[in-house]
Amino acid sequence: MGIKVTLSTIADDLGVSTATVSLALRDSPLVAEATREKVRQRAKEIGYVYDRRAASLRTQRSDIVGVIVRDIINPFFAEILRSIEAELGTNRQTFLLCNHGDDIALQEDFISTLMQFGADGVIMSPSVGTSKEDIAKIEQNGLPVTLVARTVEDAEVPAFLGNDEAGFYLVTKHLLELGHKDIALVGGTRLTSTGRSRRAGFAKAYADAGLDVPNRQDIETPYERKAGYDAVEQIFAQGPPPTAIACCSDTVALGVMHALRSRGLEPGVDIAVTGYDDIEEGSISAPALTTVADGHDEMGRLAARALFAKISGQPTESGAIFIEPQLKVRNSAQKLG
Repeated sequence: MGIKVTLSTIADDLGVSTATVSLALRDSPLVAEATREKVRQRAKEIGYVYDRRAASLRTQRSDIVGVIVRDIINPFFAEILRSIEAELGTNRQTFLLCNHGDDIALQEDFISTLMQFGADGVIMSPSVGTSKEDIAKIEQNGLPVTLVARTVEDAEVPAFLGNDEAGFYLVTKHLLELGHKDIALVGGTRLTSTGRSRRAGFAKAYADAGLDVPNRQDIETPYERKAGYDAVEQIFAQGPPPTAIACCSDTVALGVMHALRSRGLEPGVDIAVTGYDDIEEGSISAPALTTVADGHDEMGRLAARALFAKISGQPTESGAIFIEPQLKVRNSAQKLG
């Protein structure tokens, strides 16, 4: 068996102290940049791996956090994770990931695992059914929490959200101004803060225009393409089709557009379609998707930054912090007539 590579190995090779090597590998400004680079280079050459377990005994921190989202396959959450990862990287932290799929038992099991591994905190887009008592219990057990994309009513932790009511108001108002009064609402669930807020924005736009919301059944779906595709059949089963379909996510809208084409209808021409979230795919779809940029990159960045502040013992504000939305007008919603 070979001899284990340690800090002392690097220190002896370079003629410095083990303390200097340790600080250099943690990118401490107490060590000159030239020395830090030499230490990093030598560690790479000999295959040294940082021993997190030993470090955590010294610092009482693991530099590992949990991130909990509904569905990593959904580009909305994938793009949030990208910004979380980038922000955590600035503090040399890494994360463990859980897709809860709105299964609260799975979420609870993952939280338990984080505690067993001594994680420093958790960023949550909480499952349906999560209560303020659940969040309080996690923090009482020594795991700081920040929320992203969804919130829990009266939870006393920072929550970083798009202003979904304002955003859905913008896109619905846009459709109304294009002459669309019969608009079908598709996607999301009223069991989440996100779904409720988007529905509220939809209704407010109608009220401000002096119009009644169409007598149509809201079609609640997961934020998935297949769900959007299937929703079109439900819409047509209700009677004459609407002139526009407002979707609570871009992924649902992309599915809706596929379904319309399968019926010989052209999205944006025969029936207007709008999305929500402004994922990258929507901007290059055909037609390009009219949507709302809800600032999900910023949500992830701020949630990670706030969690690090909590872990470091710095003061943070509890409650919802809203990122203001922007309407992105493209070709999938055109003027009626």
